[in-house]
Amino acid sequence: MASNLNKSVSRTLAIVVFDIDGVVRDVGGSYRRALADTVEQYTSGAYRPSQLDIDALKSEGVWNNDWEASQELVYRYFEKQGKNRTEIALDYNTLVAFFQSRYRGPNPENWTGYICTEPLLLAPNYLESLTTAGIPWGFFSGATRGSAEYVLCKRLGLKTPVLIAMEDAPGKPDPTGLFATVQLLEQQFSTSETTPIIYVGDTVADMYTVEKAKLLQPNRLWIGVGILPPHVLQETTQQLEAYTANLKQAGAKIILPNVQELTAGKIQELIAGEK
Repeated sequence: MASNLNKSVSRTLAIVVFDIDGVVRDVGGSYRRALADTVEQYTSGAYRPSQLDIDALKSEGVWNNDWEASQELVYRYFEKQGKNRTEIALDYNTLVAFFQSRYRGPNPENWTGYICTEPLLLAPNYLESLTTAGIPWGFFSGATRGSAEYVLCKRLGLKTPVLIAMEDAPGKPDPTGLFATVQLLEQQFSTSETTPIIYVGDTVADMYTVEKAKLLQPNRLWIGVGILPPHVLQETTQQLEAYTANLKQAGAKIILPNVQELTAGKIQELIAGEK
């Protein structure tokens, strides 16, 4: 099984931090399906957002939290019907509970929901290849810790991976969680404070996170790598190009169709291109 070995790395090429949803696992039929279910439920079946509707919302760069995104789409639907938000009886905690009943399943102790069928987008040997190349890696995700650990530990078999999840930091594009992940990796691997950082994500919010990190810590190299999530790869060429353009405009240096294309060699090229 892949593991992030606890050892000192000298002259580390870079630290790589991964988002999880859309990068490590395909959430098109899980998180996004639960989001659509929730919006449909709270609009009494009148509106079920498409993948394009969800992409359009997330392209605004501030809707990384799918519970909040669900609530926002419900509000926007009723606003189009001429209602004011203050008129809409919507309890956030009840909405979250409904979402979770779809995503995790009705029993919080025994998950049987959409999460159980998420396809993986990388294999443990990919992470092992980074470790072999002396590249520390970890995860910063807006997913809950339980959901993140389910895929990282139960599905991928990782042992105590470095992870900052929803409960641990403000939501993206606030870079606090990214900084915390980097700090944990620096402590574990004794890397230099000038080691380049690569953050790998699939949304505009992920790229905005990197841009905000640059502003707050301008003395180190920050690189955003965009990943095209599976649902985008299945769309039309025009929609694919639009999604790619949004990631580039948000700051992505390169955009890849799968995270495993971010090899040690590709990382070296990226860093060389920034010098």
